[in-house]
Amino acid sequence: MIRRAEKRDIPDIGRLLLQVNNVHADIRPDLFKHDHRKYTDVQLEGIIEDDSRPVFVLTDEEDEHLRGYCFCELTVYENDNNMTDRKTLYIDDLCVDEVSRGEHTGRKLYEYVLGYAERSGCYNVTLNVWSGNEGARGFYDAMGLKPYKTGMEYILKGV
Repeated sequence: MIRRAEKRDIPDIGRLLLQVNNVHADIRPDLFKHDHRKYTDVQLEGIIEDDSRPVFVLTDEEDEHLRGYCFCELTVYENDNNMTDRKTLYIDDLCVDEVSRGEHTGRKLYEYVLGYAERSGCYNVTLNVWSGNEGARGFYDAMGLKPYKTGMEYILKGV
């Protein structure tokens, strides 16, 4: 079952946020703290209530436990100086519970979000993948996403 997240989902979302954060912390311990979350429970309540930032969850058959989530953000470009008018759905975070991997949870969530974006009149769906997160990169490649820009950095030692 896939639906919009509700306040009752916050404990499970928090558990999954830890999983995602620790994947990032393993890849980039210089940027991410292990065993921390991107959002507090209070922040999650606000996000869940914000229609411009829909969060979708895939639950078990009893609708009791989350198998995965997808945080999204709708952005409308209108009358911008150099950008064409369009609506974009940005996937801020997509997580599949470690115990649900291999069950096509990620594919189901992603396909649901594509349908939502299409029904919402979006031109495109975008997301970012951290370098080194080969599992996520492979998944998104398999879903048909293509790179559209590259973020780069130069680390200043000792700063």
